[in-house]
Amino acid sequence: MTRALATLVLILIGANAFAASGKQAAPSGSFSGAPPEFTRFSSAEIERGFLALAFGTDLLIGAQPRGVRRFDHPVRLRVVSGGSVSRAVEMQRVVAEYGEKIPNLRVIAADSADADIVIRLIDEKDFASSLTAAFGAAVTKRFVAKTDPQCMTSVKSRADGEIVQSVSFVIVDKGDAVFLDCAYHELLHAFGLSNHDQRNPWTTLNQRRMVGYLSVYDRALLTLLYDPRLKPGMTATQVKGVLPRLIHDLQLAAPTPR
Repeated sequence: MTRALATLVLILIGANAFAASGKQAAPSGSFSGAPPEFTRFSSAEIERGFLALAFGTDLLIGAQPRGVRRFDHPVRLRVVSGGSVSRAVEMQRVVAEYGEKIPNLRVIAADSADADIVIRLIDEKDFASSLTAAFGAAVTKRFVAKTDPQCMTSVKSRADGEIVQSVSFVIVDKGDAVFLDCAYHELLHAFGLSNHDQRNPWTTLNQRRMVGYLSVYDRALLTLLYDPRLKPGMTATQVKGVLPRLIHDLQLAAPTPR
């Protein structure tokens, strides 16, 4: 028994030697108590996260999407201000950060209701009724029962994987931590990372974490998603074939120790 335990410990130590590193404090502007972030990841850690988050969704209306979903043109984004706390300026600041830090992702402010992304800022008490008005009672009941959400995003896409429109609902009246976590989290969904992964300790799209900033890890995933070599509609098998080269070319992974 002792020898078996010792062998297991040695195996675990060896596996962790290649885990995420470069831990640092949360960036400036984060909410008080925001978690620190890792800044260096292996190619395998980035690849696994991308495949888990770019495929699948909690809210499925219609046919199951078979491939990667993203916008394939400059994104027109509209913030609809509402609720008892004014957060429109903060929301626009979050949006601008995505546009500045993600290569090939162009975000343009829009005023029309048919914008590519519509972000609705609401109070918590209006969350359920807002979802019901947008998606109907049956869909809302099923989604709430499944995920117990704090905020949410709906992403509509064509069969070829190009996103038609994303609509996000972000809570504004439950403090900075909830607002910032929802704002960064829902924009990741809106731009095409539609799934969650509760086993991933680095992504904002782990629903057991509150992050509230655009992490190095999630930035890497969106950088991959919007690289021109990764096309909307590509299947998981096709994506697996190109991810290692993309990660290498974009210098997203830490060098492998020798």
